[in-house]
Amino acid sequence: MPSRVSDTPCTDDVLRLGARAAQLLHLAAQGLLKRGTRKARKPDVGTTIARMGLLQIDTINVVARSPYMTLFSRLGTYRNEWLDELLAEGVIAECWAHEACFVPASEYRYHRDYRAGRAGHWAHKSAERMHVEARSDMDALLERIRLEGPLRAADFEREGPATKGWWGWKPEKRWLEAWFALGRLMVARRDRFQRVYDLAERVIARWPEQPSAEILDEAAVRQHFIAESVRALGIAKARWVADYFRLRPRVTDAELAPMVADGRLLRVAVEGWEVPGYVHRDHADLLRDAQRNALRATRTTLLSPFDPVVWDRARALDLFGFEYTIECYTPAAKRTYGYYVLPILHRGRLVGRLDAKAHRQRGLFQVLGLWLEAGVATSTALVEGIAEAIGECAAWHGTPRAVIERSQPRSLAALVTKHLAR
Repeated sequence: MPSRVSDTPCTDDVLRLGARAAQLLHLAAQGLLKRGTRKARKPDVGTTIARMGLLQIDTINVVARSPYMTLFSRLGTYRNEWLDELLAEGVIAECWAHEACFVPASEYRYHRDYRAGRAGHWAHKSAERMHVEARSDMDALLERIRLEGPLRAADFEREGPATKGWWGWKPEKRWLEAWFALGRLMVARRDRFQRVYDLAERVIARWPEQPSAEILDEAAVRQHFIAESVRALGIAKARWVADYFRLRPRVTDAELAPMVADGRLLRVAVEGWEVPGYVHRDHADLLRDAQRNALRATRTTLLSPFDPVVWDRARALDLFGFEYTIECYTPAAKRTYGYYVLPILHRGRLVGRLDAKAHRQRGLFQVLGLWLEAGVATSTALVEGIAEAIGECAAWHGTPRAVIERSQPRSLAALVTKHLAR
């Protein structure tokens, strides 16, 4: 257990931590403090997902689809197909968690049995409504998969224009997604990022390790997700916990008190926080290092808008003072920064953001805009870090020519471009 230390004398027996140390503890738990000491390998993808607890899925492909980008931020250059292979091999699974996510297959049973929480989710409610409205069609679709085996939405031919709602999906795609949300279908693999659906029992039967068929108690599942949320976050306020796995109702300090009493969680007083923070006992050594100011952040990288560090906008503002809104859903005329803006993490701080687009056929990584946060100085280390992050991301995309069109401050574009040319 970490020692109870403080920079200032105290008479109580309370774990204390500085505000900066809390930021670094969070990033350490998320695997974002420093670059790896070797090239990434396929098992590292599964380990990284297990470390985060989940990996959110989004299909926008302006730079890279979010799950691939989130892994890149932690692993650096790696092969995207490793994620797809781990899914097909049953090391990871797809399910509704925070949103649609990849999760370790070993954790699937908790998501399967979190019935009360999922019942309130928009995807589950839409699926139940869909089943009421189209029961015979959905049952026929399920029977076809039972007889023919795994199928994609593209395997269901339909003439005529797409329907409104659910992103213009045709009815069969909506029915597939409804069965997926209801747990009758799972994703067996992906074909060029398209889901290939099969009966849940057949998907699970192919996994190297079979989850227990015993149905878990709702309260036990909730406790598990609370503990996993705190572990993944490194350090958390009670009000941050529920968002990670979309728990209902929200988590309170009173609910966490028994977990502190039995040693699963450690309560920490953080400088500047008006409420306690919580650390999972698995991070006792990290907490000790944080207390000794022994955590060092050296990595500079770009983050996906759906990275766990920033997907909870209130938490990112609370912990890092970083105000962030994804604007791809905002009309172009009302955007402040751009369509798909990536936060910049530099040595443990969120220092800015950039709007980028990868033109793979042209080999061009286009940075439409680059902005530093107010008060961030344009130091040599910062310029070098941003240039290296852009260059690494561009090379990973196979778009080695990076062009920065504008920046704030205006001199930053030229400085970063000069460093990229070296």
